[in-house]
Amino acid sequence: MPAIDLPLLMDAANAAGEIALGFFKSDPQVWDKDDDQGPVTEADLAVNDMLIERLRTARPDYGWLSEETPDDTARLTTSRQFIVDPIDGTRAFINGSRDWAHAIAVVEDCRVIAGVVALPARGLTYAAVLGNGATLNGRPLRVTDVAELSLANVLTTKPNLAPQHWRDGAVPTFSKGFRSSLAYRLCLVAEGRFDAMLTLRPSWEWDIAAGSLIVAEAFGITTDRSGAPLRFNNPHPQVNGVIAAGNVHSMLRDALA
Repeated sequence: MPAIDLPLLMDAANAAGEIALGFFKSDPQVWDKDDDQGPVTEADLAVNDMLIERLRTARPDYGWLSEETPDDTARLTTSRQFIVDPIDGTRAFINGSRDWAHAIAVVEDCRVIAGVVALPARGLTYAAVLGNGATLNGRPLRVTDVAELSLANVLTTKPNLAPQHWRDGAVPTFSKGFRSSLAYRLCLVAEGRFDAMLTLRPSWEWDIAAGSLIVAEAFGITTDRSGAPLRFNNPHPQVNGVIAAGNVHSMLRDALA
């Protein structure tokens, strides 16, 4: 019964927003992570601490995977797992942009069964339960029906458009957009504001778990860059890039080298 977890995720996302907004545009302390993994702020850590306490107290038998917690392989022996990014888009948060998100998911048997992506600075909460559809602030979502890649508006980054990534070096001529948060990019596809999102780099599970379900429950398709289904709670918690879209999904997949 995945729906039983959604109220818990929603409450946790609301509490995360209250904490994060207390640091937003207030010059939070920032550190650089090891191995060039980007910045982390005191807000990320405060949200992470709250989520651990709230979620694991409510579901002590669930495993735990978070960007801001050292990985514990004990999660691999649990039947369900929380997969969490306390703040996705930390650079945006530091720079005062509103395009950062809290991404919280529950995974069972390697697939996401409930997910919430909240952007408190924008007043947006995306949510989905496996088999029950996806919503934005309670309103049902559906991906676009654009069926020509040349007409598509795709969220991606410049490195993904290098010719070596595309069949015969032919980069498609779709329109391009960008948002800092991968979770938000996925939700914008689910909302129908963009036709697709594409990232070709190995992607951390915490960035994409919740958003991938929201796209799927908005009648879209989410796969890795090869078109294979996304699987979560991997021993090394990354997947081989992400394609998320409606009708243009297969066209993007087939255009890639």
